[in-house]
Amino acid sequence: MDIVVALVDTVIHLDRHIVELVQWSGWWAYVVLFLVIFAETGLVVTPFLPGDSLLFAVGSLCALGVLSLEAVIVLLIIAAIVGDAVNYSIGYRFGLYLLGHPRWMRWIRPDHLERTHSFYERHGGKTIILARFIPIVRTFAPFVAGMGRMTYRRFAMFNVTGAIAWVMSFSILGYWFGNFPVVKQNFSLVIVGIIVVSMLPAVIEFIRERRRAMSGERVPS
Repeated sequence: MDIVVALVDTVIHLDRHIVELVQWSGWWAYVVLFLVIFAETGLVVTPFLPGDSLLFAVGSLCALGVLSLEAVIVLLIIAAIVGDAVNYSIGYRFGLYLLGHPRWMRWIRPDHLERTHSFYERHGGKTIILARFIPIVRTFAPFVAGMGRMTYRRFAMFNVTGAIAWVMSFSILGYWFGNFPVVKQNFSLVIVGIIVVSMLPAVIEFIRERRRAMSGERVPS
């Protein structure tokens, strides 16, 4: 019963608990943030980890003075770059091997790979940059790039550019949002903002898919 009460209290007062947790953990908070962003971009089996929403939330916490915006941006850009580089290496060295073994494929959803392949067909190498802003595709894009033998120099250019654009845009957006007086006085609004940011990429992609489908229906085959 006490556990249930504690969980309910945590959900109801999530704003207070987040700030307390970060303040309590100190510099370990930076380590956890680094590892989450690294894993979300670097390990093809963890596309479920938060990316956009986490950067937005971290930016909002920076606005409250709980974390350093400069430190967060630098650290998470490095995490995103290293994550994609590791993911590329996994795809380059082991991609075909993993896809050829059902035991490993149970950890990698084929529809995620197909979605990423389709994205590459439309955008080419720029996918590495654009995918940063699309959940799921973000995790699989470097893996597919490595498996497709994209030259590392070309991949690295897109990787660095995409990481800088992604981390800075969402963290600064969260920082800007968190600086509103009404948000500072009612941090629970940040939770609403996180939910909106989390849903936004999926909504945009859904609208694009609908437009492509409608356009295809109007054009005779």
